[in-house]
Amino acid sequence: MSLEVSSLRALAHPVRLQILSLLTGTSMSAADIARQLDITQANASYHLRQLAAVGEVVEAGERKIRGGTAKLYKHPWEERAHQDRSDAGSDDKQLYLQAFASEMVRRYAMYESGKGSFTDAELWVDPEVWREVVEATGEASMRLHRAAQPPGTEGAIRVSMTTALFRMQQTDPKSEGES
Repeated sequence: MSLEVSSLRALAHPVRLQILSLLTGTSMSAADIARQLDITQANASYHLRQLAAVGEVVEAGERKIRGGTAKLYKHPWEERAHQDRSDAGSDDKQLYLQAFASEMVRRYAMYESGKGSFTDAELWVDPEVWREVVEATGEASMRLHRAAQPPGTEGAIRVSMTTALFRMQQTDPKSEGES
């Protein structure tokens, strides 16, 4: 199994997607993550191990706590930003999309009315416009990732950005209505 497929499977869990979001702005221990997500430390540790096994999180040092040492983890978002997962099988993509949809439902429940932008469209556009939009969306994503702060930082607001831009397969319009 390729790293991309394993990675996609590791991401196919809503808690792991939440962990990656938390680790974008700061390094955290399993205990820190457990407190933020209201889960057990054992559960947070389990999910961190799954993500670390496929390189979705990396160790970011240690912190001394009550006579012990806690590992800190971070999301290597800069290295993973442009990763192509197109070699993943359809079952793996399906698992990821189900987790993605579940996470969107959770986030939408926290949506502050009128404070965002939603778009859902299947369109035909000029290839140059498509290239420009993909580039601008990537730049917006990187800008938010660079600006991410630790959860609960005073003066920071909690936001969500989810994008799914993809070029669709060309179909023969004459055959779409035929079965």
